[in-house]
Amino acid sequence: MILSVGAVAMTALLLLFCWQLYKLAIHRNRKTFLASDPNMPKVEEEEAVREIREWYRSQPFEEVSLRSHDGLTLRGDYLEADKPTEQAVILAHGYSGHRGDMAAFARFYHELGFRVLLPDSRGHGRSDGHYIGFGWHDRKDYVQWIDYLAGRIGPEARIVLHGVSMGGGTVLMTSGEPLPKQVKCIISDCAYSSVADILKYQLKQMFKLPAFPLIPITSLICKWRAGFYFGEASVVRQVSRAKKPILLIHGDRDTYVPTSMLNDLFGAIRGEKERLIVSGAQHGTSFLVDPNGYQRVVRSFIERFGD
Repeated sequence: MILSVGAVAMTALLLLFCWQLYKLAIHRNRKTFLASDPNMPKVEEEEAVREIREWYRSQPFEEVSLRSHDGLTLRGDYLEADKPTEQAVILAHGYSGHRGDMAAFARFYHELGFRVLLPDSRGHGRSDGHYIGFGWHDRKDYVQWIDYLAGRIGPEARIVLHGVSMGGGTVLMTSGEPLPKQVKCIISDCAYSSVADILKYQLKQMFKLPAFPLIPITSLICKWRAGFYFGEASVVRQVSRAKKPILLIHGDRDTYVPTSMLNDLFGAIRGEKERLIVSGAQHGTSFLVDPNGYQRVVRSFIERFGD
């Protein structure tokens, strides 16, 4: 009897803990734990950062929206190019972020003469959604954003996808879907190899706990609440199906999404591919650490594949 009661209590505690893990990682709420995570770099409020934010605030963005395949209203900012062009970029922000986080990239592409679209992913910013999809359900949303942009520009549109962190995972998830000819290439900065892999890694980093049985149980809760199992959301599997050229970027000091995940992704890509590892860069800081080198490689990649 005592053993039975103990087993029930332990099961209840395990389920409660996994429910809390789901709320911590997947459910839409403020991710306050990120501020104290030693693996997340702290970007100083330097003059360059202030200039980027001021530039973003000064631009004549148009808010645009679409209805997702499952009934969510997704919103984003759209910025016309200064001169007529068929070139455009769709930028994908990171975990628990929003469209404005991609301001530096928006300015970079705008100065290249591109039209710029910055969506808020589902569960983020001003878009609907009660969960974070880690790019899995978002891949279908980004296919819709591609269709929206191609429809707005016309059949001669030349579209680049560029994402950072979870946004990098999102554009790589999208790469495995059937994409129209208007998508020319994909650029992914510091993406993870799969949702299961990054959650296992973070569980060990944050709590020093093993993946089993916590990840499988939390995955069941995620399927119930958010509609996907962790095992479904494999970036490696998606890029193995990709038909578009892919550039992978990662910092060699990234301890939030380990740099080794770039190797897993790069090895899985069967088509045209390039990679850039930025010396001294932590998670998501490659563009800030080496802006000239980053921009040179991206421009070269777009010139090769984006026309």
